[in-house]
Amino acid sequence: MKRRKFLSVAAKGAAVGAASTAFAVPTIVHAQTQRIRWQMATSWPVSLDTIYGAAEYFAERVAALTDGRFQITPNPAGKLSRGTDILDVVSQGAVPIGHTASYYYIGKSPVTAFGAAVPFGMTLRQQNAWLYEGGGLKLLQEVYAKRFNVIQWPAGNTGAQMGGWFRKEVKTVKDLQGLKMRIPGLGGEVMKRLGVTVQTLPGGEIFQALQTGTVDAAEWVGPYDDEKLGFFKVAKFYYYPGWWEPAPSLEIEVNLNEWNKLPKAYQEAIKSAAAEANQNMVARYDARNAAALAKLTAQGVQVKRFSNEILAAAQKAALGLYDEYASKDADFKRVYESWKKFKAETDKWFGLNEYAIEGFLFGAS
Repeated sequence: MKRRKFLSVAAKGAAVGAASTAFAVPTIVHAQTQRIRWQMATSWPVSLDTIYGAAEYFAERVAALTDGRFQITPNPAGKLSRGTDILDVVSQGAVPIGHTASYYYIGKSPVTAFGAAVPFGMTLRQQNAWLYEGGGLKLLQEVYAKRFNVIQWPAGNTGAQMGGWFRKEVKTVKDLQGLKMRIPGLGGEVMKRLGVTVQTLPGGEIFQALQTGTVDAAEWVGPYDDEKLGFFKVAKFYYYPGWWEPAPSLEIEVNLNEWNKLPKAYQEAIKSAAAEANQNMVARYDARNAAALAKLTAQGVQVKRFSNEILAAAQKAALGLYDEYASKDADFKRVYESWKKFKAETDKWFGLNEYAIEGFLFGAS
């Protein structure tokens, strides 16, 4: 009797287990084989294989990490939206995902600039350290979720940018007054305080604006992209450093409603692919900029350094601007205080050791 009872109970248990498995397996298989197709809006023209290439690289990595089940198709600026409207269309849910520079959207909130770069801000390594390890990304994600219904990750960086293209020399602050310049973000706000008339244009519209005299000066990224866009054909003075963008991050922005629908594995694929794109893009620029600069100088481009007078005036205006924003915007104040503290602490380390070796290696050249 005991043996028969045991076998009966075991059989019932096996039946229950089989039934549980029958219900569980399809759920697991469904999660692993769910196929998703997204269109991505970007701020970039296809011709720029580094910056648009970062969006392509990101999409390729997402596909690879999901065995091709999650496909994201990048689109150039102007196809799904204007290049400076990416946050709008992602926030509204018109497209699920975008690749852009957050400082295009300071008109919505100046705090967005910290996701890209602010004048006289952090180096590439400081920027990544603050975002990934210093709490910066978490703070910014809280703001994006609250204000825009968006979640974002760094997905590219140009490294230190050049100071842009000018039709005439600018030696003093007085030379800037009345100038019309394409420059986005808080760098544009600082330039306004120095007497410049500022415009924000997508990359694909800059050449024509310079050529027609709509602007007298324009900044973009650095030698590799700038040579491709042909700015040297209409302006001969190429200034450095790009004090408004010491190391600007680009970012992947995802509509929060769409994000919450994704399987966990696909969310992790987005985060991993963004981190890879963040590293890959700056490596591409670093590998290409030197040769491009040599080509530009061979075309008669005059490379000029901004005077100390201009740099000092711009830095003073920038610091005053941050204090003003902090006094009016609680989100800006919270992020700025985190950023400012982290920068001050890491400046001591980088200023001691990194600056010593870099000053020795590059100072004599």
